[in-house]
Amino acid sequence: MASKVAPWAFRSVARAVRTTPRPQYRSFHVSAAARSDTLNVHRNSEKNNPSVPFEFNAINKQLIKEVLSRYPSQYKKAAVMPLLDLGQRQHGFTSISVMNEVARILEMPPMRVYEVATFYTMYNRDPVGRFHVQCCTTTPCALRGANEIMRTIEQHLGVHNGETTADGIFTLTEVECLGACVNAPMVQINDDYFEDLTPETTKQLLDALKDAAEKTGAGGNAPGLVGDFGKDEVSGKPTGRQVKLGGPGYSGQGAFVPAPGPLSSRTSCENSKGRTTLLEEPWTGEKVFRTDGEI
Repeated sequence: MASKVAPWAFRSVARAVRTTPRPQYRSFHVSAAARSDTLNVHRNSEKNNPSVPFEFNAINKQLIKEVLSRYPSQYKKAAVMPLLDLGQRQHGFTSISVMNEVARILEMPPMRVYEVATFYTMYNRDPVGRFHVQCCTTTPCALRGANEIMRTIEQHLGVHNGETTADGIFTLTEVECLGACVNAPMVQINDDYFEDLTPETTKQLLDALKDAAEKTGAGGNAPGLVGDFGKDEVSGKPTGRQVKLGGPGYSGQGAFVPAPGPLSSRTSCENSKGRTTLLEEPWTGEKVFRTDGEI
């Protein structure tokens, strides 16, 4: 009898165990938090603290009046971004003193200005070199050698991403897309784009900028080299303009800097093999462009 009951008992117990609800456990994977206080926290330093005086110069005060005239008086705080840009161009970076002065002029709480300055990455909240080299490494540039350009800059200048050279001339920053994908790889240096780069042309560009900074004091947010950029054919006076569009570049006081744009045979973003489309009139016979010389 026991031999018949035992198998049934074992089967019943096993079935009861299987149907008993089991507590559900979910494992959590915890990784170390990698936080950065670069964009949203201010730390006083010797060059960046509220005790460092800042006041807009006479030229920028006139520009501020022009900017504010574009907004109704009750909405003048909308001018916070252009005023922060003016302050950065004058001071070299957007310091806490620049932000406080902008807040005073626009009659808005300083915190509102801090929120804008910490949100947009184009406001440099730490000092940068005379030439801020921003290297794009997003996909289109990466496919055409941006990583090699980044390595070339690091090795040639002896700095890494976010660092400034010992002489204070260059600051290197790796950035996302700058919108010049068709001319990749490229870098933005201050306000200028230099495109169609190769390791060789990149080193030549950096050497030219360093030579210009040492000879003329150009750099930072200065408009360009101080000196003879090209002479007027009649008066012989410096024109202060680029020698030739898409040509050799700027020259003055014994220094030379390539013109912004493609550092190749191209002058813009045209096909390097020439036009391949729109070579004939449309089949409808309609004119696409005016023929009288007017735009």
